[in-house]
Amino acid sequence: MKSKWYDGGFRFLDLVWTGVRRNYDNLDDTIAKRLGEKVDETNEQVEIHLSKMFSSIFKRHTKDEADRIFIAGTKATTPGLRKVSSRPVKPWFFTRVFVVLALSFTMLMLLLYLFGSDKAIPGMIFIGSLAVPFSLLMMFFEINVYQNVSFLQVMQTFLVGGILSLLVTMLFYLLLPIQTNISIESALLVGVVEELAKTVVIILFINAYKLNYIFNGLLIGAAVGAGFSVFESSGYVSEYGLVTIYTRSFQAIGTHTIWAAIIGGAIILGKVRKKPFTLGDFVTKPRFFIFLLIAIGLHTLWDWDIPGTGLPASITEELIVVVIGWFLIFVMIDAGLREVRTLQGQLIVKKKKTRRP
Repeated sequence: MKSKWYDGGFRFLDLVWTGVRRNYDNLDDTIAKRLGEKVDETNEQVEIHLSKMFSSIFKRHTKDEADRIFIAGTKATTPGLRKVSSRPVKPWFFTRVFVVLALSFTMLMLLLYLFGSDKAIPGMIFIGSLAVPFSLLMMFFEINVYQNVSFLQVMQTFLVGGILSLLVTMLFYLLLPIQTNISIESALLVGVVEELAKTVVIILFINAYKLNYIFNGLLIGAAVGAGFSVFESSGYVSEYGLVTIYTRSFQAIGTHTIWAAIIGGAIILGKVRKKPFTLGDFVTKPRFFIFLLIAIGLHTLWDWDIPGTGLPASITEELIVVVIGWFLIFVMIDAGLREVRTLQGQLIVKKKKTRRP
């Protein structure tokens, strides 16, 4: 009898999950279609849901496969548009990066708590701040199917862009009165300042590298956001103590890196292809502006503590922000894959038109 109840319950949950997954895929794909300049004529869905996107994480991979990830972005290794894959992205190496960083953090913890070595504290601060944002950055590096941004460019953007975005943030804070309270107005102002600061820096790097594809925008945005997150988290330790690392390190899965990646993808959506993003694009492109406002809204909700509520409400807020943020990332990935297919289709049509008898 117990077995029948168990089987019936399992089938019911499986049915519910199947319905949720299908609705999610359809919603995600519908939004992605509307982001493109041209709807894919095949009307075929791009499969990117979790069961497929992360299906390669637990598979065996060779050292050569890892090496090929890091040699992307050079003149010799950047593929032509016809060779770019529009198949579902399946990143895996980023999890290996996270395991190495997590193991390093654990060993530093042993040095501090088992042997009482205070010399481990700076390492804990740096590795703890780095682990999640940098691992996420590696994921975006892997899924850049165009392979036209080198690891050197990514590191330059991560370090210089991360620090520069903090400098721009401080400049904005000098111009705007920020209050240190938990009101919705204060949280909104912080969200506007920090997301605008990252946006300015992301635009600078996208224009400097002359990038034109959604996956490029996601990568550059993630690099700036990850740098911002690492240096901000490290700075908070001096203000709130070492315990900050234990909370902010895991919270980073859905904060600055993700929000900045969304903005980076939106910048590509908002600019004219093969031209730099301009001030005019900033105020006249609704597709860009909507995603920027969403990123600001997510940041605001994350920072705002609803009056009269406790820890459960705060955790619920954070979970909502993480879910929405990742949903938008999947929308951008979907739109990016559609972009590849559209551009390849345009390339084929162009060749047919220019063919001489």
